[in-house]
Amino acid sequence: MSNKVTGFVKKLTPYNIQKGIRYLKHFGVKEFLVRLSDRLEPEEVPYGPWFEAHRTGQEQLERQRKKNWERPVKISIAVPVYHTPEPFLRAMIESVKRQTYPYWELCLADGSPEDEGLRQMLLQYAKEDDRIVVRILEKNLGIAGNTNAALEMATGEYIGLLDHDDFLEPDALFWIASEMESLDWPDLLYTDEDKTSQDGSEYFQPNFKPDYNPDLLRSNNYICHFLVAERDLVAHAGGFDSKYDGAQDYDFILRCTEKARKIVHIPRVLYHWRTHPQSTADNPISKQYAYDAGKRAIEAHLARVGETGSTVERKKDFGFYRVHYPVKSTPLVSIIIPNKDEKETLEKCLASIREKTTYENYEIIVVENNSKTGEIFSYYKEIDGRNGVHVVYWDREFNYSAINNFGVGKASGEYLVFLNNDVEIISENWLEELLGHCQREKTGIVGARLYYPDDTIQHAGIVIGIGGVAGSVFVGQKRSHTGYMHREALQQDLSAVTAACMMITRTVFEAAGGFEEKLAVAFNDVDLCLKVRELGYLVVYDPYAELYHYESKTRGAEDTPEKVRRFQSEIEYMRSRWTGILKNGDPYYNRNLSLKKWNYSLKG
Repeated sequence: MSNKVTGFVKKLTPYNIQKGIRYLKHFGVKEFLVRLSDRLEPEEVPYGPWFEAHRTGQEQLERQRKKNWERPVKISIAVPVYHTPEPFLRAMIESVKRQTYPYWELCLADGSPEDEGLRQMLLQYAKEDDRIVVRILEKNLGIAGNTNAALEMATGEYIGLLDHDDFLEPDALFWIASEMESLDWPDLLYTDEDKTSQDGSEYFQPNFKPDYNPDLLRSNNYICHFLVAERDLVAHAGGFDSKYDGAQDYDFILRCTEKARKIVHIPRVLYHWRTHPQSTADNPISKQYAYDAGKRAIEAHLARVGETGSTVERKKDFGFYRVHYPVKSTPLVSIIIPNKDEKETLEKCLASIREKTTYENYEIIVVENNSKTGEIFSYYKEIDGRNGVHVVYWDREFNYSAINNFGVGKASGEYLVFLNNDVEIISENWLEELLGHCQREKTGIVGARLYYPDDTIQHAGIVIGIGGVAGSVFVGQKRSHTGYMHREALQQDLSAVTAACMMITRTVFEAAGGFEEKLAVAFNDVDLCLKVRELGYLVVYDPYAELYHYESKTRGAEDTPEKVRRFQSEIEYMRSRWTGILKNGDPYYNRNLSLKKWNYSLKG
């Protein structure tokens, strides 16, 4: 029996059994079993021992305490207190007192004035350490009101947010302050986090986050803990709003990111979210109102940033959302499909587009390249000029980049879709999905979710560095599963997506210089995405545009000396052209995760 199964059996307490029954009622049997199997999936690198091995040791903590700071800033930590169990509250306060960075202030606003024991404990802490400031409120103002009361007490140049029953690693503020000093004082910072058992003895479910990812933030409050913001940014954001109680931190983070000049992610687990029956971490089903508040917070955010007409849908997984972006007018979309022979494959692809696509204003440019069979040329005569299909002829050697650039030259659309001939449409609104994103001002490219015929993942985004240069994530995972932190099934920004199905604005394509023709076969889509990101645009992965992909049927294997040499030259081109991101790491991944695996497993 695996360690994970053994651990699961040990957790079959009456409380957890009741919790399981609640989840069963919410998800239904089929989806419940999928999520249960996700939980039972063995960790390739167990997190508990990994964390113990990677957390800062005592010797380094002592060195941190001796650091001479050139420009120390005070970090005020705001904590709303309300009937907190004494052991949890003490652990939280002690975790702040143990910080190796000494320039902090702990602001505690207690909304439970009738709790005399709690009051005395807080006042005693304040008496013992003048960095601890306590305010006993006349009454409970709710979590937003209590937090605002704590914020009003803060005198620091930066303000951190800490829940009353959670705790920090002793070097949390040290790393925050180090990033402030080295990165020219960013105005918003956040760290990685994990969950801990009620007694604080076990660590599990780490959330290894990407750098700032606006579309992922609209899908889930992935930033969450530990958040530190510059004082003026907090003031401009307007503090906490009680209209969003339950998701008040989500609303606050969205407002901060809208106004932030520089957002920094620190890829270290520095915050521990305690699980107990009353916490959202352990019992998300207990706070249904919070997820409705989260939905309203995203809607308000979209309205503030001008995403008019967008709507937000709660997903079945608690705390996760889907944004629907409307298509504005009906611009012409050009679908460019390279093809060599493979009449049946192309026919199946075109039939699926014609039969399943609900968006009407599109044309299809089939780029013939080096076919040999009479059958395919007869088929071209049948389809050319009918149902919006145009066949154009490329008469030079195979070069995927050049062929697609040639196809763009023959296309009339304002938006371009690059599509492999070996795909089949699943979702009827696939073009609307892609177009709704692509019409957004800051979006340059949008990619889809692709499956193998056996309903396992073929593409759910690309990470730079996996496999040496770049590779798809979640490959082979069951379609019914959602992957690490549900990332396979969430709208988010990535460094790259596959051109097996990719939409790009024509103006952005031209500004980026099109596909790099030195990359005849491999990495041309990755290179294009990175060039588009270099121009300041987002590359969005949209899992709701779904297709089957039968995987490069017309290209052939890389099995000749010439092809091997070409592939190696393309690797060298990428390593030379994109040295920075390959050296520093994909900003939408996390340095603690493996580059040898595709499933977000820990780096050993």
